[in-house]
Amino acid sequence: MTAAFQPTLFDSAVDRPCYRPLPPVVHAAGGSAGAGARAHLAEGAWVELHPNWLRGAEALPDRLAQSVDWRAERRAMYDRVVDVPRLVRFYGEGEPLPHPLITQGLSLLSDHFGAELGEPFRTVGMCRYRDGSDSVAWHGDDIGRGRTEDTMVAILSLGTERTLLLRPRRRPGGAGRSASLRFPLGHGDLIVMGGSCQRSWEHCIPKSARARGPRISVQFRPRGVR
Repeated sequence: MTAAFQPTLFDSAVDRPCYRPLPPVVHAAGGSAGAGARAHLAEGAWVELHPNWLRGAEALPDRLAQSVDWRAERRAMYDRVVDVPRLVRFYGEGEPLPHPLITQGLSLLSDHFGAELGEPFRTVGMCRYRDGSDSVAWHGDDIGRGRTEDTMVAILSLGTERTLLLRPRRRPGGAGRSASLRFPLGHGDLIVMGGSCQRSWEHCIPKSARARGPRISVQFRPRGVR
């Protein structure tokens, strides 16, 4: 059972936050998504999982929850307008970021993946899941260049563990959720989706009756990808 996330009062004194160095690319055999290895998926997509990339920083989710000017969104659904079940904030290129650790993460990802990507990561999106009833439906980050070009989206998870599901947009034989890959993301975990992933696969964070604490998702993207 997933426990609610509890920040420590001694975050900066005892467990000083730091990022773990990202290893060179290791290609996983058979498409498995092992920790630290690049799993090659169908249609030119790939995914990497780096558990505990950010160590410590247990107080960071609370600090972001309090300091970020979170925004509620509403969306048309069939014949009515409904609340989007999470809070969001997008930081465009050059906009000051809300915490030095977020700025550092953006720089480290650009240093590690920039040569392969051909450009740095430039924007930061944030989603705040207040409890297990907040979620995001199946989608790809395909607004902009992600619809037609290979790209990368890196997601840092902060706070309570939630599961990210990933599935191909075209499911042979009508396969449904059984074809999904599951990535339980805990505090400090990093997942990177690359290649054609945003246009040939889709991902979601489903509701969870077991997740009783909050989670913040930090999405790092290159220019023109949303």
